[in-house]
Amino acid sequence: MEKYYLAIDIGASSGRHILGHVEDGKLVLEEVHRFDNKQVQRNGHDCWDVDNLWTGILDGLKVCKATGKIPTAIGIDTWAVDYVLLDGDDNMIGDAVAYRDRRTADMDAVVDEMIPRSELYARTGIQYQTFNTIYQLTALKREHPEQLDAAESLLMIPDYFHFKLTGVKKQEYTNATSTNLVNAAGKGWDRSLIERLGFPQKLFGELSMPGTEVGELTEEIQKEVGFNAIVILPATHDTGSAFLAVPAKDENAVYLSSGTWSLLGVENNEPIISEASRLQNFTNEGGAWYRFRYLKNIMGLWMIQSVRRELNGVEYIAGKASKYAAGKTYSFPDLIAEAQGAEDFPSAVDANDSSFLAPDSMIDAIKAYCAKTGQPVPATTGEIMQCVYRSLAKCYKDAIAGLSALTGKTYTSINIVGGGCQDMYLNQLTANAAGIPVCAGPVEGTAIGNLIIQMIAGGEFQDLQAARTAVANSFNMKEVLPC
Repeated sequence: MEKYYLAIDIGASSGRHILGHVEDGKLVLEEVHRFDNKQVQRNGHDCWDVDNLWTGILDGLKVCKATGKIPTAIGIDTWAVDYVLLDGDDNMIGDAVAYRDRRTADMDAVVDEMIPRSELYARTGIQYQTFNTIYQLTALKREHPEQLDAAESLLMIPDYFHFKLTGVKKQEYTNATSTNLVNAAGKGWDRSLIERLGFPQKLFGELSMPGTEVGELTEEIQKEVGFNAIVILPATHDTGSAFLAVPAKDENAVYLSSGTWSLLGVENNEPIISEASRLQNFTNEGGAWYRFRYLKNIMGLWMIQSVRRELNGVEYIAGKASKYAAGKTYSFPDLIAEAQGAEDFPSAVDANDSSFLAPDSMIDAIKAYCAKTGQPVPATTGEIMQCVYRSLAKCYKDAIAGLSALTGKTYTSINIVGGGCQDMYLNQLTANAAGIPVCAGPVEGTAIGNLIIQMIAGGEFQDLQAARTAVANSFNMKEVLPC
């Protein structure tokens, strides 16, 4: 009888239930359920529909029961930085405001007055991003101080769903580091920072490492889904899980987790918190076994996804309709073909520019950036897409150059995992721009990393190296050479 493990991987647009088991030393995956993730407008903010997500989680567990493939363990990973607050009765306070919401505008200046940015980086090692949890909490403290006063618990999004499943609250380390409130050297909450910012200390408890057992499903959940299982903390920050799944054979490889965000970097045993590192905005995210992911955040496939939504007339947030609806439905291969048909279009944008974070129209934002920088303004779908693809490849190239300068190492290949590794056109442009080979795969990097932690805890693999060896033997990787 197979021993199943379940990774519930929730991204910006959808969540998936992926069952995994080990067969003849290889990982076997099966997607059993998929559900939508959407943002909604509530009380003037862009928010996550956590009720919809919770329904999707439970529905997927019921599918496992219906198929007779009952997982022995379950783990949930999501994006970083977002959280919920709970009162003394464990009811949610306020809304789960999404990181792309504009409430954090100018909050960096507020925090800078209390903690100079150079000091903040030296303590936490986390890159500056306007939507980091530190700025979200500062915004909440200004807009709704009563919510912070009433809160008894703060849980990152995956921690909240683990709590809903088990009734046990755990604050998982890898996701906690994304708050900008964990001390990189001490590997725990930076109590001095929290005090200076005026956040309630009681919200920040003991941090738990990936592999920690949260607990069994509550009796209520068992009755609803029809079985019991143990909940194990994966690296709940999806990038933390994705990096675990990289089966790099080249010790001088750069890792790239490619999805809505592109996260490009390496693994280090210690954080790099120099001023030079801060000025290049590299981050030191905490990982499993206290390995640090030293990486650069790049806007990633969000730009492509947003253009596609606009062309297809889809609202990504209620009330934000597209004026570019093309009267046809574009698939991702359609958009690649459009880009290939405009390969001579020369313009490129800085994909990390804040204007691309949450524009009402990504197409307008791209055109405006090109006009502002004196470049040809894209006029066709093909030119828009070529501009995006060219821009992403250039950002990857520049990030690798910056990484090399900071670490003193020469990198000789790029290992891409995640959904974006299927885009062979982007892979080729990336190889060409960086001048080094690209190894693409596995696609389900985040889910695999989630499963790896559960399987190590369950005794399937002795350690991370053994698990990565199994990953390399289980999935087909495609190599792309520069030309």
